[in-house]
Amino acid sequence: MRALAHVTRLHDERRADPALARSLERLARWQALRLRQTYADLEAQPRYAAAVDFFEADLYGGADFAQRDADVARIAPIMAMMLPARVVGTVAVAMEVNALSQELDRALLAQLPRADAPLTVAEYCSAYRRMNDRPGRERQIRLINEIGTALDRFVRMPLIHGALVMMRQPAKLAGMSVLHDFLERGFDAFRTMKGADEFLATIVGRETALMEAILGGATAPFADPQLAAKD
Repeated sequence: MRALAHVTRLHDERRADPALARSLERLARWQALRLRQTYADLEAQPRYAAAVDFFEADLYGGADFAQRDADVARIAPIMAMMLPARVVGTVAVAMEVNALSQELDRALLAQLPRADAPLTVAEYCSAYRRMNDRPGRERQIRLINEIGTALDRFVRMPLIHGALVMMRQPAKLAGMSVLHDFLERGFDAFRTMKGADEFLATIVGRETALMEAILGGATAPFADPQLAAKD
């Protein structure tokens, strides 16, 4: 996978720089709270709750996916034999999203007054604007939608789910359960929805609106995620 070398380098840099790792983790927690806040109405609906969890924890939250991506590096040949090329391609896109999110997060940290200090919404918006990377933000949203669209298509194919079930124990024995859990969580979340058009349209619409608002100069397009989490 072309994204593999890139994302591996980013993980290596993160491990080699504890201060960077701490700053990225702090920003990831903050952004995860923002996502929970933005999609609280969807999360409250049983149909969408698992999908919101999957997007926040496995795709869009900026978390450290080093183990998952290391699993991909080891199991890629096996995946290529057991799963359709389109599924393997979707895993590659997930890695691409991870790499892009890390790059965007690092660029945002570089624009903050202090990367190791508590973050306010106004500081986040100001740093976001100073990054001056609309194409990167648009691509992030587009790739998230691409993954969701692919998963929605895959859950309609019983053979793919059967292959994942068959891989569960071998993946565990091979020490690759992190990657397998990622795939099963995504499939299960989208199968529960029984159609993801509304969910994905909501994600794309809200994230695009927030991007436009911030780039347009907004300083408070959403409530402070940390304060909202305490309510």
